[in-house]
Amino acid sequence: MINTVTLRSAAFLSAAGSLLLAGCAGPQPMYQWEGYQVQVYEYFKGESKEAQVTALEAGLEKIKAKGGSVPPGYHAQLGMLYLNIGKGDQMIKEFQTEKTLFPEATPYMDFLLRNVKGDARKQTTVGSAVEDKNSTAAGSTK
Repeated sequence: MINTVTLRSAAFLSAAGSLLLAGCAGPQPMYQWEGYQVQVYEYFKGESKEAQVTALEAGLEKIKAKGGSVPPGYHAQLGMLYLNIGKGDQMIKEFQTEKTLFPEATPYMDFLLRNVKGDARKQTTVGSAVEDKNSTAAGSTK
């Protein structure tokens, strides 16, 4: 009888210890940053935009491979870099992705899209693509 009680107590203590240790692992981060902060710093230092795009794209692939979530601003930063290197269509795609993932960013992304028309760095296709998106959005609200 004593051996049965001792075995049950040992099993209970073992299970309780496992649960306690699992609780000590800590929460998992909400977002996977993969060098995003470093690239924003590089952007403000004026480093190579192409290298930053490459780094952010590689980070995005790592995040997707892990099944993680990109942080707010990741796609917006990538879009700004695409604008700087003359890839307006990809910029629009990244801004749209940012709006989809983070609806609270919609006013700012719309502001950037409206103002890209007057930017000298844009490609000729950016202005028409932005106008098409804006006219489509305006037509759907009427």
